[in-house]
Amino acid sequence: MKTSLLIFFLVIMGKDALAMQNESLDSVYYIKFPDQLTTRLYASRKYTAFEVKDRLSDRRIRFEPNSTLNMGVGATYNGLTLNLAYGWGFLNPDRGTGDTKYLDLQVHAYPKNFVIDLFGQFYRGYYVDLAEDHSSGMPFYVSPTMRVRKYGANVQYLFNGDKISLRAAFLQNEWQVKSGGSPLLGFEIYGGTAIDDRPIFPIGFLDDPGRNFNQANFFQFGPNAGYVHTFVILRHFFITGYASTNLSLGQQRLVFNEGASNRWGFSSNLFLRGFVGYNSEKWSVNFNYVHNRVNMIRNSDFDNTLMTGNYRVNFIYRLSPSPGLKRYLDAVDLKR
Repeated sequence: MKTSLLIFFLVIMGKDALAMQNESLDSVYYIKFPDQLTTRLYASRKYTAFEVKDRLSDRRIRFEPNSTLNMGVGATYNGLTLNLAYGWGFLNPDRGTGDTKYLDLQVHAYPKNFVIDLFGQFYRGYYVDLAEDHSSGMPFYVSPTMRVRKYGANVQYLFNGDKISLRAAFLQNEWQVKSGGSPLLGFEIYGGTAIDDRPIFPIGFLDDPGRNFNQANFFQFGPNAGYVHTFVILRHFFITGYASTNLSLGQQRLVFNEGASNRWGFSSNLFLRGFVGYNSEKWSVNFNYVHNRVNMIRNSDFDNTLMTGNYRVNFIYRLSPSPGLKRYLDAVDLKR
């Protein structure tokens, strides 16, 4: 049976967690809501897809997980965020794409001058949409034994933390009231594997069946740079765009029936985020999308890519917690 994620993460605090109490709570560009409880009703889906391009035939295949569309509730209080969601059956009709079992851990934390992303993906069960391959005679190719593991971290310094708040765009516990942007500079590291009990490609996809591998392992690291900007319209409406790329040194190892091939080299990854919505003192509605594309080192004329994403629709309402609830919240708040 499909189950969704029970996500609990403590938002990692940066320099602002150590700020003096007499520091101004508001920036010219955004407003904070200290000691306010930001509650949310949301729908979201996470995924980690594995895409392979064969440069010899110029064909591309994408393995997708049958992850669920989840609906849940959550809250943010200063440095603490708790979200609970479930993949309800009426949101996830059976499309004949098999069953995916997964644990998808994504932390996207936005201290004042940092952007921090942590990934831990564990998926089993994938499918390929064959709608454009009329020769197969099947709508989907399903591989219930295919597993994908991905581990990674991205840490970036946000140079203009006084001019832009990613917490306003992602967590909605702040409110950006004036347009602003900032360059970013940081470092990222990734590793993982894609493996199946049988050859990964469907029969007939490759002209040479001997090139069909059943395992791809990779590891890479390197510096990155990017830019983020929020456009505020009529004080309440906002559009935030973020793009970052890097230069990675790494290796990929492919395992075939007749042996293995290991290659070292350089590659470049891509990290995109988009946020759009309405924000005000008491409530907010918005759409968030986070996309992380990790390109593995080319090996045996294969370009392999892991694409991790998270899209979410949020309905937000802020309120002051009761004195009794505030005592419990303050006891577990990281800022204290």
